[in-house]
Amino acid sequence: MHLSHEEEEYNLSLSKFESMLKTNKVFFFDSEEFEEIILHYLDMGKATLAKKALKLGLEQHPKSTGLKLVQVEMLIYDDKLDLAEKLLNELYAIEPTNEEIFIQKANIYSKKDQHEKAVEFLEQALTLTDDYADVYNLIGMEYLFMDNLEKAKENFIKCLQEDLEDQSALYNVVYCFEFLDQNIEAIEYLKTYIDRNPYSEIAWHQSGRLYYGIKDYENAVRSFEFATYIDDEFIGAYLEKGKALERLKRYEDAIESYNRTIELDDPTSYALLRIGKCYEKLGNKKEALNYFNKTVHEDPLLDKGWIAITDFYVRQKNHQKALYYVNKALAIDDQNRLYWKRYGAINKELNNFEEAEFGYRKAVEFGDYQLDTWLFWVDMMHQMGEYKNAILTLIQATEYFQNEYEIEYRLAGLHHMLNENEKGNYHLVNACTINFKNHTILNELFPQVWEKEEVQKYIQKHDKKE
Repeated sequence: MHLSHEEEEYNLSLSKFESMLKTNKVFFFDSEEFEEIILHYLDMGKATLAKKALKLGLEQHPKSTGLKLVQVEMLIYDDKLDLAEKLLNELYAIEPTNEEIFIQKANIYSKKDQHEKAVEFLEQALTLTDDYADVYNLIGMEYLFMDNLEKAKENFIKCLQEDLEDQSALYNVVYCFEFLDQNIEAIEYLKTYIDRNPYSEIAWHQSGRLYYGIKDYENAVRSFEFATYIDDEFIGAYLEKGKALERLKRYEDAIESYNRTIELDDPTSYALLRIGKCYEKLGNKKEALNYFNKTVHEDPLLDKGWIAITDFYVRQKNHQKALYYVNKALAIDDQNRLYWKRYGAINKELNNFEEAEFGYRKAVEFGDYQLDTWLFWVDMMHQMGEYKNAILTLIQATEYFQNEYEIEYRLAGLHHMLNENEKGNYHLVNACTINFKNHTILNELFPQVWEKEEVQKYIQKHDKKE
């Protein structure tokens, strides 16, 4: 690889400066060399070296505006905003048409959360600068801070009109479109951008994401393919292409796309999981299981991997194997509600009602507030004859789910099982009023209650109303 003349000089300056620090000899650098050295150390996160370089630079070039502006940047970075502003005012008195002074003023006001004032200074900088793209980008960022996405979008577009290669502005303009729910408009904008810059893999990739978002999977695949033609090592595009191909049920092509990501980099648990899902859809259970095992081996903390392998065995009706794997998952993370819900469901299938009740209880305890989880939990208590606990749990569930017929029918049945007939009838009336169509749920869950004469009277009474 050949370095350009500028790069060689830059590297030489750095070597010379570091040699000076080691030997305590004093070498002369011009002010621009010092600026590059300081900015290099700032980019590397080496603030102490940057400050040393600034101190030496100002000693050799005490009147250099460029070095003083770098000093301002460092003061702003250190939150010494008053000192920075004082220095900028002094520089303004000397060079009132230097756009960098206004940009740094804007930076100060941005740090003070006075973003409108920052925009005012940036608009002044626009009248003085030759680098319009950079200033439009900065204005766009200020509008982002103000949550004015329309104005932010407008300025990022202006930035891209000046500099097609500004990738941060490209990402930001797409972000604005998406935040404003303007996906179609974003696609149209990217078409015009691609007309001007057809070899932008970022633009093709973003188009693919947007097409995927509106469920136009054919165009999504096409866009991701163009991104990979331009950059054949674009891992993100191969991954997203795989997702879109899955949606089109082109599972073999999806596997090929996911495998490309594994060729380019270390295998990711996500790619391994998706390959497993594709093989399962193709009916190749052996390879599906192989890749699900690879997924949990690659990332034991990825819950989707353990869930995939557990659900695989559930679908095969091999509940003992499913239980083995969900227990392995719980040994790694015993606070995962998705694991506990599956633990409950698998034990329910195996008629292990106590374990099933425990699983559903833990799922709720760790944040699963879905109605079916509560109902499965209560049904396990019912199976175990714990009617009072089941009632208390249903009352707790009504805090999250009001006027749910499935809760009311269960409360009716459970109270009748305890011979609390008045309470049972009260909930039966509620249930029939909310949803009479599904009244047979009472017969399914509580056949002996269903046979009671007074219960049948209430049901027939509601039947006539219907």
